[in-house]
Amino acid sequence: MAIRKIARMGHPVLQGVAKPVPDPMAPGVKALVRDMIETMIDANGAGLAAPQVYEPWRIVVFQAPPERAPEEIDEEEAFDHTAPLTVLINPVIEFLTSDMEKGWEGCLSVPGLRGAVPRVTALRYRGQTLSGETIERVARGFHARVVQHECDHLDGILYPQRMDDLTELIFETEAKAWASARCPEPAEETEEEKANA
Repeated sequence: MAIRKIARMGHPVLQGVAKPVPDPMAPGVKALVRDMIETMIDANGAGLAAPQVYEPWRIVVFQAPPERAPEEIDEEEAFDHTAPLTVLINPVIEFLTSDMEKGWEGCLSVPGLRGAVPRVTALRYRGQTLSGETIERVARGFHARVVQHECDHLDGILYPQRMDDLTELIFETEAKAWASARCPEPAEETEEEKANA
């Protein structure tokens, strides 16, 4: 296994359409997937697509850990926001709704930035595993967002291209300043205001 260099926005490998994998069980595919998982974990990412490590194949790895799930979910609307470490070869996505929701995303190929990206809230995805079996799941919430983000890489799309408001593309180091400018803290009442209340 090896930690691979991650391509950054602007490199042509991130702009093309990745090729289907002819044999998911090939030794070279297994070696690439091992490297991708090690690279993703080393970079503290939620997912990684093969083009991000300079390989133009339709392969993604991702995980949607529980700590990224919303804290409160209405029982009637309850669903699993999480996903185990998943290897998906030749993925296909089917949207189950037209409902969109904005959420903050980052990308290992766009380091240091975050953007508010509208994404479809529910989808079904399927693809092949390293053993050649078909995997199929329904995903919502953060799980669905991660799948869409990683599969976009296979079609040469980076998350800023999905944004509808570039004022919501910010450096991570400026997140607190950006948030406080958008939603300033209420000023504390003065003693005179308290006395007059």
